[in-house]
Amino acid sequence: MKLDKLEEVVEIPEGCTLTLENGVFNVKGEKGEVSKKMFSPRIIITQENNLVKFFSKKASQNEKKLINTFKAHLNNLFRGVQEGFLYKLKICSGHFPMTVAINGEVFEIKNFIGEKVPRRVKIMPNTTVKIDGTEVVVEALNREDAGQMAAKIEQLTKRPGFDKRIFQDGIYITEKPSNK
Repeated sequence: MKLDKLEEVVEIPEGCTLTLENGVFNVKGEKGEVSKKMFSPRIIITQENNLVKFFSKKASQNEKKLINTFKAHLNNLFRGVQEGFLYKLKICSGHFPMTVAINGEVFEIKNFIGEKVPRRVKIMPNTTVKIDGTEVVVEALNREDAGQMAAKIEQLTKRPGFDKRIFQDGIYITEKPSNK
């Protein structure tokens, strides 16, 4: 059975406002504002009252995948401006006492496995990083920004060629936002 057209609808939650211009979604909510560009020439996106409609004249599998991806991104934007996204990382230092600090816009690790040169990564804009004892908390309104910053911090202490079961020094993601 082949469908001729495909249409999906997303409702804008209360407390959120959405503006759509040239494929750029700007969502405002209690916590702030987030924008994301989502465009495909095969998908027609319209906004009516408190509904966003995704429409495709051809209902192939690729169009269905694109529409579902756009819906998921839009729902993440709504969730971000209402709740925000939070990643927690655990600092593990068994052999050498590692020092972790935030200097301005730079996350810095000193004395990782006895190294003299500190490892650094620039904190991404629109994300906040906090250090609380042996826990690092990354927060952002955009899910992709929060996840990317947490991954950069985790990659900062990666040691290729070493068995993670034995050499457990590093910073590891312990908690991610769930998919609601």
